[in-house]
Amino acid sequence: MKDSARPPVVDRAAWERARAELLAREKAHTRAGDALAAARRRLPMTPMPAITVVGAQGPVPLHEVFEGRRQLLVYHFMWKRGAPHDKQCEGCTHSQVAMDTAVRAYLAERDVSYAVFSRGPWPELAAYRDFMGWTAPWYSTQDCQDDEMATRNGGDLRCYLRVGSEVFMSYESTQRGIEAMLPTLQLLDLTPYGRQETWEDSPAGWPHQDEAGSWWRRDGRPVAQWTRIAAANADQP
Repeated sequence: MKDSARPPVVDRAAWERARAELLAREKAHTRAGDALAAARRRLPMTPMPAITVVGAQGPVPLHEVFEGRRQLLVYHFMWKRGAPHDKQCEGCTHSQVAMDTAVRAYLAERDVSYAVFSRGPWPELAAYRDFMGWTAPWYSTQDCQDDEMATRNGGDLRCYLRVGSEVFMSYESTQRGIEAMLPTLQLLDLTPYGRQETWEDSPAGWPHQDEAGSWWRRDGRPVAQWTRIAAANADQP
């Protein structure tokens, strides 16, 4: 890295002026996001057919995935059928890291359940979830015949509303729309060097830029898997 690959140094007064200018833009961005969220709440919804998914307790109708709550967030995890853990999707793995028990408890306080759907066989999904130490409910949709459950084979986030036993889809997010599940990226956006990806508008001479998402896999595995392997090794006598 070049020694000049860093922000300019100014006195505190100059820094506060520059920060105030950026803060005005950040506040405008926040207000624009609030307006989008308000429009999202006004979207119409579309009914779902009677769908059955397979989980830890066997076949489950879609409305029971809500666990008695009115709203449901579902992440559709991309699955490579028959592949070992290290070959599974690094992006989908990254998306689940932050969805721990405490996060889901806060969602539940707002009448929202969270679940993961995937088109892989249930035994494979369960083995991967257990390997990663995740506790969120997972369900297999591989036997669903309805087009309404079809996605790009994963990487999508969908929102559902339950009225009695009827289920409606209210929203869907794909591609960068799921970044709300990736706090790593928002935190990196606050740092001087950002995500260090090729698409970003960074000053000349900034550190080496990688392709988007390429750093989510290290030494042949999704990065998060190394934490599980390290923990398992530490438990060895």
